[in-house]
Amino acid sequence: MEAGEVTGMYPMLSVEEALGRVLSAISPLPEEKVPVLEALGRVTSRDVKATCDVPPHANSAMDGYAVRAQDTAGASPKRPVRLHVAGEVAAGYVPPVQVLPGTAVRIMTGAPLPPGADAVVRFEWTEPAGEDVLVKKAVPKGQDVRPAGEDVRAGELVIPAGTRLRPQELGMLATLGETEVWVHRRPRVGILATGDELVEPGKPLPPGKIRNANSYSNFAQVKRYGGIPVLLGVARDREEEVAARLRAGLQQGLDLLLVSGGVSVGDFDVVKRALAAAGKIDFWRVRMKPGKPLALGRLCLGGRQVPVLGMPGNPVSAVVSFELFARPAILALQGARALSPPVAFATFADRVAEKDDRRHFLRVRLSLEGGELVARLTGGQGSGILSSLVRADALAVIPEDWPCVEPGARVQVILLPP
Repeated sequence: MEAGEVTGMYPMLSVEEALGRVLSAISPLPEEKVPVLEALGRVTSRDVKATCDVPPHANSAMDGYAVRAQDTAGASPKRPVRLHVAGEVAAGYVPPVQVLPGTAVRIMTGAPLPPGADAVVRFEWTEPAGEDVLVKKAVPKGQDVRPAGEDVRAGELVIPAGTRLRPQELGMLATLGETEVWVHRRPRVGILATGDELVEPGKPLPPGKIRNANSYSNFAQVKRYGGIPVLLGVARDREEEVAARLRAGLQQGLDLLLVSGGVSVGDFDVVKRALAAAGKIDFWRVRMKPGKPLALGRLCLGGRQVPVLGMPGNPVSAVVSFELFARPAILALQGARALSPPVAFATFADRVAEKDDRRHFLRVRLSLEGGELVARLTGGQGSGILSSLVRADALAVIPEDWPCVEPGARVQVILLPP
C-alpha cells in the first residue's frame, strides 16, 4: 500500500475529534474496596455520604467561658458582668455541669458546649475574680460556637463518585469514621517502544543509535496519573516482532497499550501495519504539532478489545501526545470525571514568525510579572529537543488559524504537572 493511499484512508482529525474517539474506546474498570490509607490518587466508584453530623455536637471555637448570652448584656470594661464559674470542660470530655443563669463554665477549644450555654466569651474579654469571672464584653448567641453539623450534615453527599482522592478527601473519610472506600481498579498500561535505533540506558551506545527515552517518560506519566505501568521492552522495525510484543502484552491482562514510534509514513513505520493485521485502526493523524502521527487502534483477545494508542517516536511528541490523549484515557479507565488538564491564560513574550495550519503546543516557562502571567519559550521547538521540555512548566496552545504569534498575544496555556 502506498503512503498516499494510507493518508487518504485516514483523514486528519482535530485534537477534539481525536480525543473524542480515544475516550469512546474507554470504559471505567471494575470497582474494588481499598483501605483509606492506600486510596490516595484513586478514583471513587460510589458516592460517599455522611453517616453522621460533623461535628457531632456543638463545641467551642475558642478558649474561654461558656455562658448564656443574655447574662452578658451590657458588659463592658468599665461595667463588667460578674458570673460564678461552676466548672471546667476540656476537649474530649463531657461537660460536668449545666450553665445556669448567672454562671459560666471554663471551656477549651473543641470542648462540647455545656447544656444551657449558647455562647463563648474569649479569655481575653474576661478577668478572673476568685471563684467568679468578670466579663468585659457582651456577646451574642452563637459567639465562637461551632454548631453540630456545621461542616457536614448526616446524609449529605460529601465525595461524589468519579472523584480522584486527595489528602483532604482521605481526611474527610477518616472524619466520617470510614476505614475503606470503593474505588475503580487501577489500569494496567503496557508501554512498548519501537525502532532499530533504540538502546536501553546503561548499555554502550554504538554509532547511529539513540537512547530509549520514551519508555521511561511514559512509565513516569502512567504512574503519575494512577496507572500501573508495564514495560514491554523495545520492538525492532519488523511487523512480526511488533505484533508478537503486542500479543504478549495482551496476555498480561493490560487495559491499555501505549506504543511509541512506527506510526508515520516511512517504510519502517510498522506499528500501523501490525495493528491493521491484528485488530483495527480507528484513526491515524491529528492536526497538531508536535504529535501529528498519532494512531488509535484496538486489539482483540478472548472477546475483549484493548485500546492501543500509537504515539510518535520523537521524545517531545511522545510526551505531549501522552498528556493530551493517554492521560485522559488513563483517568477515564479509573472512572474519573474531571479529564481536562489545568489551563490558564498568559501573555506570550516571544515571536513565532511562521506556523502551518496545525494547532501548535509550544514549550514555555511561566512567570508572574507586574501581576500578569507571562509565557516565554524555553528553547528550540523541534520534536526531538527534550531539553526545552525539561525547562518548561506549560504548553502554550496556538490555534490552527493563527499564521504567526506576536509578542503580547494572549494565549491559553496547559499547565504541566509540577
